[in-house]
Amino acid sequence: MPTVSLASPNDFAEWRAAARALLQAGVPPEAVAWSDPTRPAGLFADDAPLPAADRPAGAVPPAFLELAEAVVCHSDPERFGLLYRLLFRLREDRGLLEVADDADVLRLNRMASAVRRDSHKMTAFVRFRAVAEPGQGERFLAWFEPDHFVLERTAPFFVRRFAGMDWAIVTPYRSALWDRHDLSFGPGGRKADLPAEDALEDTWRTYFASIFNPARLKVGAMKSEMPVKYWRNLPEAELIPSLIRGAKDAEEAMIARQASTPPARHLRQAERVEAEPGPDRAEIVSLADARAAVQGCRRCPLYENATQAVFGEGPARATIMVVGEQPGDQEDLAGRPFVGPAGKVFDAAIEKVGIDRKAVYVTNAVKHFKFEPRGKRRIHQKPNAGEVAACRFWLELERQFVKPRIVVALGATAATSLLGRPVTISATRGEPIRLEDGSWLFVTVHPSYLLRIRERWAADQERERFEDDLGRIKAFAEELDGGETGRAAS
Repeated sequence: MPTVSLASPNDFAEWRAAARALLQAGVPPEAVAWSDPTRPAGLFADDAPLPAADRPAGAVPPAFLELAEAVVCHSDPERFGLLYRLLFRLREDRGLLEVADDADVLRLNRMASAVRRDSHKMTAFVRFRAVAEPGQGERFLAWFEPDHFVLERTAPFFVRRFAGMDWAIVTPYRSALWDRHDLSFGPGGRKADLPAEDALEDTWRTYFASIFNPARLKVGAMKSEMPVKYWRNLPEAELIPSLIRGAKDAEEAMIARQASTPPARHLRQAERVEAEPGPDRAEIVSLADARAAVQGCRRCPLYENATQAVFGEGPARATIMVVGEQPGDQEDLAGRPFVGPAGKVFDAAIEKVGIDRKAVYVTNAVKHFKFEPRGKRRIHQKPNAGEVAACRFWLELERQFVKPRIVVALGATAATSLLGRPVTISATRGEPIRLEDGSWLFVTVHPSYLLRIRERWAADQERERFEDDLGRIKAFAEELDGGETGRAAS
C-alpha cells in the first residue's frame, strides 16, 4: 500500500493538493496510507510518488472545506485518512455531511469541535512574560502546550490583540513570532528556554483575585473554565487553593451585600411605585405619550433589573411593522430596538431584498430585557407567557397608533403575542394571516436564530430562507401599496 508523507502536521493546502491528486487518479481510500509527520514512519511504509491526474476531481460542499481546515489541525494520526475518505465519499453523495448518524461525519464534527475548543483555550490561557534584550528593547514571550496543532490558526488573534509589541509564542511543535510588521513561524521549543517570571506576574494575580467568583465553585466551573493542565503556566494559579479555601465565606459575604444594599436605581423605583402597574390607557393619546409612559411600566417584574424599557422605533405611520421578542443586552443599554448582533443580521437582510429600514417600524413583544447574570455577562432569558401577556398592552398601543398594514412576527414569542395563542414557526411561516384589525401578519424566524447555527452551510441556507420570507413580504406590500414598498404612509 503506497504511503503519502506530508511535511507539515497541519498544512491544509498541502493535504488538499495530495488529496486532489489521489482523487483525480481515482485512488480509493483503502488503497492509500497517510503518514503523520509528527510520528515515526512505519517499518514497511512505501513512500510512493503521487499518481498523475487523469480525470477531474469535482467540487465539494464549502462546509466540508471549513471542517477540513480545522480537522487537519487535530492530533489524531488518522485525520488525513478520515478527510480523504469523506472527500472520496462526497463525490457520490453531496448531502453526506447532513447524515448526522454517519460514523465518519460524527467523527469529523467532533474533531473539528475539539480543535476549535483548543484554539479558544489558547486565546484564554496564554500569558506573556517580558524579556529585555540588549539593543533590541523589550520583547514578550509565552509558552503554551496545545492538545492539537492550533498555533498557526490561532496566532492571528494575538496579532490583532497585541499588534503594538514584539512577541513570540513557543509550543512543543512550533513557534510564532511577531515583530509588529510580519507574522512568521519557526521550530518549536521547550518551556525551560523561557523566563520563569517577570513584573507582570503580580498584575495577573491581582486581576484574577478581583474577578474570582466563589459561587462558581458549586457547579465545578473552576476546572472547566481554567483546566488544571494550564495552571502551571499561569501566575494567578498559585492563588487558586487559597481562594477555594475561602470561597464559602466570600460567597456568604457576597450574598449578604446583595441582600442589604440593592442598587440605588432599584431603591428609587421602589419608592416611586408600590403595586401600581403603571400608566392607564386613558392617559396615553399618542405614540409619543406611549413612548414616554412605558418607562413607568410595572405590569411585570422585568423592569426591576433592566436598565430601561425599550420602545419601538420608526415612522409614526408605516406600512410594515416588525415585532421581535425582547430587547437584548445592547438594546437595553442603548434604549433602542434592533441595534445588537441580531439587528445587524436583520438590517442586512432587508437591505438585500430592497426594503427601506428607515420606513419600517421595529419593536418587540416585550419591552424590558430579561436576563440571567453570569459573571460579568448578562445571558438572554426567554420571557414567559405571563410577561408576554403583560406587555401586550404596549404592543397593542403601537399597532393602534402606527396602523401598519403588514405586521411581521420574528420568532414564536412575537407570533404568540400578536395572535393571543401559542403558535409554532413551522405551522405559520410564510403565509399571510388576517388579524382582527384588518392588517396582515407574516411569521418568520428571529435573526438571532441564524446567529446560533454553527455550521456555515446550514446558516447560509437558513439566511437565504429568511431573506426569501422578507422578499415575499415586500412583494405583498407592493400589491397593497401599488408598488411603493416599505414607504411610510403619509
